[in-house]
Amino acid sequence: MLPPYLPASDLETLIQRALSEDLVSPAAGLGDRAEDVTTVATVPEGARAAAQIRAKEAGVAAGLEASRRVFRAADESVDVTWAVAEDGARVEAGDTVGRLEGAARGLLVAERTALNVMQRMSGIATATRRMVERARPHGAEILDTRKTAPGLRALDKWAVRLGGGTNHRLGLHDLILIKDNHLAAAGGVADALDAAHRYREMHDADLQIELETRTLAEVRAALEADEDGSGGPDIVLLDNMARATADGGVDVTTLREAVALVDGRFRTEASGNVTLGTVEAIARAGVDAISSGALTHSVRALDLSMSWEGVKRGGGERGR
Repeated sequence: MLPPYLPASDLETLIQRALSEDLVSPAAGLGDRAEDVTTVATVPEGARAAAQIRAKEAGVAAGLEASRRVFRAADESVDVTWAVAEDGARVEAGDTVGRLEGAARGLLVAERTALNVMQRMSGIATATRRMVERARPHGAEILDTRKTAPGLRALDKWAVRLGGGTNHRLGLHDLILIKDNHLAAAGGVADALDAAHRYREMHDADLQIELETRTLAEVRAALEADEDGSGGPDIVLLDNMARATADGGVDVTTLREAVALVDGRFRTEASGNVTLGTVEAIARAGVDAISSGALTHSVRALDLSMSWEGVKRGGGERGR
């Protein structure tokens, strides 16, 4: 099932654009001809093949539905059968993730693009799942950010969902997030919050207001703006209040103080210095959520491979 922010038509457009990176190149001097020249030169047109996708390391298999659509976009005859229970399932090294049957040419054309999608999404989902497992026991959810690959935000955020994380804002349109540069332009916390509330009321917008704070003084300013219960943010972002330490850990003293100051009046989100090694300590500080840009901007792809099980040429079959 596709996430609500990725209509099937948008995914199809993304897939066609990705496939065209391999098949259309003005620099090749082929004019309008778009084909895999190696495959056309070496693989008979009627050949059919079977292949399997295997995990070469443990992780979370994600992007199954997206990659299935890549194979079908390359050749509608390709049949994909997944060996795992669902998109977002755990796999171990050596596990078969899925099997494919269909036109050999179609499989070869789609192979790299489909694996690129699966490997990136699986890497994001795996990193997310590992953070979720450390933060969730302490009541904190893991959020993504807008630090995604250009043009791939929907896939990146989909992968976070499949890993058990929660999508933060999708773009600049679905949350009022007042950051440091907005504060500088608006004249400070009180003025920025007042302007945000006026915008929301003027447009009758169903938007939450989140305020980034970098100091305890800014947290106090947010609380002062909310003295009557209507002028503060819905969420306060506590940025870099978990201080990195020389041993690779974090000092959460300031973060704990900020959470205590807020005392449940707003939702709290921590950001900055979030790694797999620090996320549990940050969660223990009592925040409601932890956002990590590294989930998508520094992803390491999960190692997956596709291997042939057999090729049928006319009446004969040739195994691996």
